[in-house]
Amino acid sequence: MVSIKDVAKAAGVSASTVSHVINETRYVAPLTRQKVEDAIQSLGFQPSMMARALKVKRTNIIGMLVSSSSNPFFADVVRGVEEGCYQNNFSLILCNSGHQSDRQLANLNTLLQRRIDALMVMTTKTDPALYHQLSKLGDLPKAILDSAPHPNACTLQDDSVLGGRLATEHLIGRGLTKIGCLMGPEDHPRSIERYKGFKTAMEAAGLPVETKWQAAGLLTASSGYEGMKKILEADNLPEAIFAFNDLMAMGAYRAIQEHGLCIPEDISVIGYDDVEYASYMAPTLTTIKQPSFELGLSAAEALINHLEEKTKMPPVIKLVPELILRSSVINQE
Repeated sequence: MVSIKDVAKAAGVSASTVSHVINETRYVAPLTRQKVEDAIQSLGFQPSMMARALKVKRTNIIGMLVSSSSNPFFADVVRGVEEGCYQNNFSLILCNSGHQSDRQLANLNTLLQRRIDALMVMTTKTDPALYHQLSKLGDLPKAILDSAPHPNACTLQDDSVLGGRLATEHLIGRGLTKIGCLMGPEDHPRSIERYKGFKTAMEAAGLPVETKWQAAGLLTASSGYEGMKKILEADNLPEAIFAFNDLMAMGAYRAIQEHGLCIPEDISVIGYDDVEYASYMAPTLTTIKQPSFELGLSAAEALINHLEEKTKMPPVIKLVPELILRSSVINQE
């Protein structure tokens, strides 16, 4: 294995000079620097990242806690985070808790032991124990994505009130008046905001908000399926369903079709997120596009700019949702 002494010998300099070139801890004359870099390349020297981290007090590693990396929306956010890290020569360590609180706290401890430079958190349900631990992390830069805000972190989210209103107004604009919704967890901030947008649009149109056409779940396909089955037990059925994410819309599709009904002729469905499979569902899913990739990319860039440029992180970064028209909503105008 090539050592730092081998590089120093090949370049005709001291080992400390090689160290200064690698770690950028002191000015080195351009000609000398070039000799060292040429020796590193010719010998195939790989500096110890941990040794460098100890010297410069930075690891160039961002840790990320997610509650479910199998969620297509989460996966697209993570893809954006990875792109932001790659573009800036940072590494990402991703930990999936599988919605388990104990595992989430254990993952946090693991990331801290790896001496991460910054932390991202993205969960479908607010965990008081986790947020309590985040309060103990002092000056460690933190970003909260699509989850409940934290006073010592930058929160990145789409404007879910606007998104909820866009979805509901589209249904109303198509002549639909009996509208139900499949909601996320009652304490999930994005779910709360989407419901607020839903109610605002319904009340503005003078339409009743019927609780018998509402069901809450965990923003999964199975919870959408079970919630839709519950709604279908009502004595009279809604004309349309606003699902608070595309996974719940997928579950709703199955329940509606098992009930012998057609989409959109009997019940229209609109989702939220615009994950990749939405355009392959039958019928293709009308949905609200949440800029998931951009959410992850913006989070990575905000943290890295803060670390490298000492820029102040804003308390909130909001991205704008967009209505995507497909075939799952009927036109009764």
